[in-house]
Amino acid sequence: MVAVRFYAVEMSLPCLCPCPSSPISLSLCSPRFNLLNTTSRRLGLSRNCRTLRISCSSSSTVTDQTQQSSFNDAELKLIDALIGIQGRGKSASPKQLNDVESAVKVLEGLEGIQNPTDSDLIEGRWRLMFTTRPGTASPIQRTFTGVDVFTVFQDVYLKATNDPRVSNIVKFSDFIGELKVEAVASIKDGKRVLFRFDRAAFDLKFLPFKVPYPVPFRLLGDEAKGWLDTTYLSPSGNLRISRGNKGTTFVLQKETVPRQKLLATISQDKGVAEAIDEFLASNSNSAEDNYELLEGSWQMIWSSQMYTDSWIENAANGLMGRQIIEKDGRIKFEVNIIPAFRFSMKGKFIKSESSTYDLKMDDAAIIGGAFGYPVDITNNIELKILYTDEKMRISRGFDNIIFVHIREI
Repeated sequence: MVAVRFYAVEMSLPCLCPCPSSPISLSLCSPRFNLLNTTSRRLGLSRNCRTLRISCSSSSTVTDQTQQSSFNDAELKLIDALIGIQGRGKSASPKQLNDVESAVKVLEGLEGIQNPTDSDLIEGRWRLMFTTRPGTASPIQRTFTGVDVFTVFQDVYLKATNDPRVSNIVKFSDFIGELKVEAVASIKDGKRVLFRFDRAAFDLKFLPFKVPYPVPFRLLGDEAKGWLDTTYLSPSGNLRISRGNKGTTFVLQKETVPRQKLLATISQDKGVAEAIDEFLASNSNSAEDNYELLEGSWQMIWSSQMYTDSWIENAANGLMGRQIIEKDGRIKFEVNIIPAFRFSMKGKFIKSESSTYDLKMDDAAIIGGAFGYPVDITNNIELKILYTDEKMRISRGFDNIIFVHIREI
């Protein structure tokens, strides 16, 4: 039985300032496109993919003290709450949204930079990590915010220029180019910036000229205007929380910590092995490293192995789907095959030495609803935990394959 599971990804133009409500579509064959799930590779289909696209808007406390010193505990709690949220908030669960909102309110209640619009720290390029989209948000924002394969920035230049501006940038890739939407800006008070969109264009690498963004800003009147409050600016100048005139909350960063950089690289699926090596080197402390196999459901987002034509062999070796770590040394590999059918393989694990576990997987079945069809597979795997925290795990397993898993909420 062979089938493909699709992940629908809705393209959206991010709007770090509340944008005018005129819709626009950016066509990559169609305004909506599908990314094949890693199942396609595991089933031996021609369009292979080994990386599940995830949001790279996340991080946690790391052992690199230089990086860690840039964020205080309350800021790190917000950064931790962002991990695993896809589409910069678009696909967040109620619990994830509640965790982010709680962390945001804590920071807004703390003393950050006073009068942030007067501070030089607000100047520069900010990367959008998370945004809410209430019903009052513009169609542009609702449609184009949630594409993780694009990078979204906001440039803020208010003081060191004769032309103060706030610009929203969507970077499609280094090879394709970007879309830049600009607004003339002015400071109203210590927190609020007033803006009016006046120009925008696609800057595509394969064209010798810029392509105008097809919205007549001058004809939009008040729809092209708005304001943006900075409700928290970190003393380090690396984290900012802003709220717009349409009720949208934005979390932006200048500096990203190591785990965020790694997840961003995995999302782009370029140079991942090197990024993992760099991350592990920066988080190595051999005198203390004795990682545990933490309980929970762990979704694999990347592996160093090119999959074989046998999806069932890949599943049995832990090369796809999720791992569910249970109490009393029980573990399960689980893979969705087609809607209502999944492959399940259960076993047990014991800790053999520091950060190393022996897995014996010997109870496999294809399950549909309340029924199961047994599959005769037995597999012994040594699993070495190279790094783990409450949200992310890097391990080495079958045939020295490197895995990266994200803990599901």
